[in-house]
This record gives sequence, C-alpha cells and structure tokens, in this order.
Amino acid sequence: MKSILIAVILAVSSYAQIASDRIKLTFDTSEAEAVLAIAAKQNAGQVVTDDDWQKLFATTPYLRLKEREASMKRDFSDSDFKRFVLTPETLKRAPELQKTLDAWKRADLAAAARRILAFLPAGATINAKVYPAIKPKPNSFVYDLRNDPTIFFYLDPEKTKEDFENMAAHELHHIGLSSIDARYDRKVKELPGNVQPAADWFGAFGEGLAMLAAAGSEDVHPHRYSPDDARARWDRDSANFNQDLRTVDQFFLDIIHGKFDSKDAITKRGFEFFGEQGPWYTVGYKMAAAVEKQRGRAALLACTEDPRKLLATWNEIASAHNKSASNSDQWALWSPELLQAAQASQVK
Repeated sequence: MKSILIAVILAVSSYAQIASDRIKLTFDTSEAEAVLAIAAKQNAGQVVTDDDWQKLFATTPYLRLKEREASMKRDFSDSDFKRFVLTPETLKRAPELQKTLDAWKRADLAAAARRILAFLPAGATINAKVYPAIKPKPNSFVYDLRNDPTIFFYLDPEKTKEDFENMAAHELHHIGLSSIDARYDRKVKELPGNVQPAADWFGAFGEGLAMLAAAGSEDVHPHRYSPDDARARWDRDSANFNQDLRTVDQFFLDIIHGKFDSKDAITKRGFEFFGEQGPWYTVGYKMAAAVEKQRGRAALLACTEDPRKLLATWNEIASAHNKSASNSDQWALWSPELLQAAQASQVK
C-alpha cells in the first residue's frame, strides 16, 4: 500500500506529519489569529492599520467564510466584519478567545481522524480543512463537501480542547462518509421515484453514526466532554426514542405516499429532525450502537454504507429484544411498508 504524508498545519508555521493514504487535514487558525491581533492592538490603545485589516481579509478561512455566506445569499462585507471585530463585546472577549484558541491548537486532530477511519467503510477517505473562526454567527458547519470539504468551528470558550476534538471527530466522520456517497446514490436511483427522496433522507442518520464514531464506543457517553446541560439534554431526548422513531417513520411514509407538495416541503420537515441534536442524532445513535453491540463492527460498517440496512438490522435486533422485554421496555420498529418500499431486506 502506497503511503502519502498527512500534512496537518497546526497554526502559524507549525507543522506536523503522520503517514497514511486515507487522511489529509489542514488546520488553519489564521483568521482567528488575525482577529485577535487586531483586538489586542485596539485594547492596548494602539493604531489598527489597513495592513492589519488586509492581513485578516486575505486569510483563507476568511475568504472561504465570505464565499460560503455569498452562496447562501447572506449579507457579509469587510466593513460589517470590521464593525463586528471592534464591538465592545468582541474586544472584551478577546483574552478568553485567545486562551481557547491556544488550547484548541493543542488538539490532536490526526489521532481523531485515525479513530474515525475505524468507523468508515473501506475506501472512505478523510480530506478536509479545519478552520476555528471568530465570526458574528455562533454556528459551526461543514461546507463544500463535494469540492473542497471544509469545517468551520465557532471559537467557543465553553468548548474545551477535548470537546473540540470530539466535535472535530464527529464532523470528520461526515467528511469521510461523503467521500463514498456515490455508492449509496447509485442504489437509491434504482428505487421507484416516490421512494427515492425517503431513501435519500435515510442518510441523515449519519448524525447518529457520527456520534458513536466520535465517542469511539457505546460505553463512552457521546457528551462526556460537553457542559452538563448538553449532556442532560441528550439523555432527555434519547429517552423519547420510541416516539421519535415513529414520528420519523411517518415522515418517510408521507414522502412515499406523496403527501408533500414539493421537494422544499420535504426538506423543511426533514430539517426539523435535526434540531439541537434531534432524532437524526438520537435515533441514529441508538440504532448504530445496538448494531455494533449485537452484530459487530463489520455489520455497522455495512449499515454505514447503506442506511437502509441500518433500519432493517435494527428491526431484527429490536424484534428479538421485544420477545423477552417487558411492555414498558419495548423498542419501536420501522414499519414493514417502509422497509419493503425501500427494498431494505434486499441490501447485500
């Protein structure tokens, strides 16, 4: 097997390498560094020059962020960003943001990527740019998966280095899975036209698969490094598994039965299940954890490559569980009509 070098750019000219043929990461903190340099000058009463601003606006993360906002038809200008950087709130937070950035720069993203590879089917690759960013919107997101996969992380002082590593691992699972999307896309196109949109949405359970992969094991809580409120929310929402599964099952059936009047209407409803970490996460996680525990990693990888198999395998596991479980501990099942329509039982 031919090896190439993973180049992990760790900030301001620091550089580290490991050997692999399936991972390539770029970790670029230049936008955050430039913002903090300007804030430090402003806080010290020094003059912020045009060169300072141009250094910020020329960073790759800033240019990609501007590109992404434009693609979504959102207002985003250099003058607006200047105002954001110079607001009293941003300037006051600068020392705390610097401390957070310094901690995140010590994160071992290469190790996180190697751990994630074990949860990805053969042939999947992780090729991504990772940008911690100081920006107006407090959101983190994956951008341009098909052409130049990029992950923006909102620099959040409430996120420790360990929490950041866990978040990065989750997103790197998405990056890796997207590298083999074409395999599932070909299978979906063989389904009847009314079933294809539902089968496409099966892929949203990738959020739950990524939660398990980032944790590394069902024995490790997926929010072990998160603040207490995030962990409590996960536990509370996970307790709604049966109702959430039935609700999502009905969503799939409504698609198949043509009850949505447009693709946009399907998308709007599907996005409601993301939430903070809604059913795509919690239901997907419980199914994935059960598959690995009962059937092993190879079975989980097969379900990762074709999520129809995830639903079908869950029904097998849950049906066996329900035979000996009390009425209060029964697990919800996917409807036979859905599995039949999606040809889930025929997945090899």
